[in-house]
Amino acid sequence: MSKKHYFVFLTALFVVFLDQSAKFLVRKNLQLNQSIPIIKNIFHLTYVTNTGSAFSLLQGFNLFFVLFSFAVIAAIFYYLKKIKENGKWIQFAVGLLLGGTIGNLIDRLSLGFVVDFIDFRIWPVFNIADSAVTISVILLIILLWKK
Repeated sequence: MSKKHYFVFLTALFVVFLDQSAKFLVRKNLQLNQSIPIIKNIFHLTYVTNTGSAFSLLQGFNLFFVLFSFAVIAAIFYYLKKIKENGKWIQFAVGLLLGGTIGNLIDRLSLGFVVDFIDFRIWPVFNIADSAVTISVILLIILLWKK
């Protein structure tokens, strides 16, 4: 396994660890729909469940997103060999995408829904995996646009 593989997989592992640890703590310490203000009316921890995509879009399509997640993971493994060894930013973005996809897939397979808890009050509640996927897509668009 090459250095780029290690970098992608370690990035993904870090995202999955952070995501699943945070979700475990939320499920353990908050009741469903409970909200704790961290910065009142700006940032709250709010425990909700989600059978849709990132940011609670397309509710009720859990099976579709399970299958889509497996397709994304397969595509990442297929295209990983095409990433250059010195392309650290692309490797990082792909690691974020892989980790975020796996983080939410774990929830979907084990719970039947995704645990969301980051609540800025002006946006749907989301989680660390959603953030990793969103950041990765933005980074990939920027990096691939420059090519």
